[in-house]
Amino acid sequence: MRPLVSVIVPNYNYARTLELCLSALERQTYPRIEVIVVDDRSTDDSVAVAHRHGVRVVVTDTNIGAPAARNLGAGHARGEVLFFLDSDLALAEDVVEHAVDLLTADPTLGVVCGTYDPEPLIPDSLVERYRSLQLHYWISGDEGEISTIYSALFAMRAEVFHEVGPLNPALRHSENAEYGHRVTQRYRIVLDNRIRGRHDHDDRLSVVLSKFFHRARLHIPLYLRRPDFNGGPANSSRGWGSLAALFAVLAAPLPVLLGPAWLAAPVVLLAGSIAADLGMYRFVRRYAGTPFALYFTAVHFLVNVTVAVAVFAGAAQCVVSSRFRRTYDLPAEV
Repeated sequence: MRPLVSVIVPNYNYARTLELCLSALERQTYPRIEVIVVDDRSTDDSVAVAHRHGVRVVVTDTNIGAPAARNLGAGHARGEVLFFLDSDLALAEDVVEHAVDLLTADPTLGVVCGTYDPEPLIPDSLVERYRSLQLHYWISGDEGEISTIYSALFAMRAEVFHEVGPLNPALRHSENAEYGHRVTQRYRIVLDNRIRGRHDHDDRLSVVLSKFFHRARLHIPLYLRRPDFNGGPANSSRGWGSLAALFAVLAAPLPVLLGPAWLAAPVVLLAGSIAADLGMYRFVRRYAGTPFALYFTAVHFLVNVTVAVAVFAGAAQCVVSSRFRRTYDLPAEV
């Protein structure tokens, strides 16, 4: 008999997407699934939506955050395979089956992660379309063995979860990096593009930039410990692209201060920033057309500047704060 899969769905005020998420789970080709929605004290009708779908609902006593909600769901799971799925994501119909096939075929595989489709679950704005294409390209391009997890959709055998331990509940924005670091001490992590779904991305630029800033800053202590980590500054030209974008902004006044010849400085830096991820811009132009590609380039320039500022902020915080340097030390209860 094939293993029972426990799909654990942490949720906080995502009633609109939870309906689509649970409907997609009902269409899965894999026959043995239990669904556990861990509602983190939502104030909308999320719990009612979950009950309408007949799934098991666990309600937290207080708002504890997604990592702790995932841990709580794992504690209630009966399955031999745990599939963690965010409530703003609707899976393709064969995803659970692919995940089980991968995990049962290779005992050295600790976690299998997935990617996002290029189209958002609920398209609301151009910013959301930017985020959908950007994440699709970045994540899908990493297919193969990786050293992080993508916490929105990942699966693992229950025995591996109990061996590695729960996610760190203190890390609400960067638990994926720390958990991937722990898993890869014992097992492999693989990203497979057949594990996929449509995600409801953020649709406001301020929210997107804020998330980029906080996540980049919070990852610095881990990158200093492990510079080969996926997405780290030592193994990606994208880091240099972000720095080039920031220095292009800083160099913008030079033509005014020192003469027109200095216009070459910000222009060359801008071109270098784009060249650092040229494949992404080409993909967006082919997929969405030239006008949107120009919009995409402008938004991503702001993202690159934001990430570069966050890197310097994180590095400075590491220098002055021993507590920040210990961000990824596990608390005693984990």
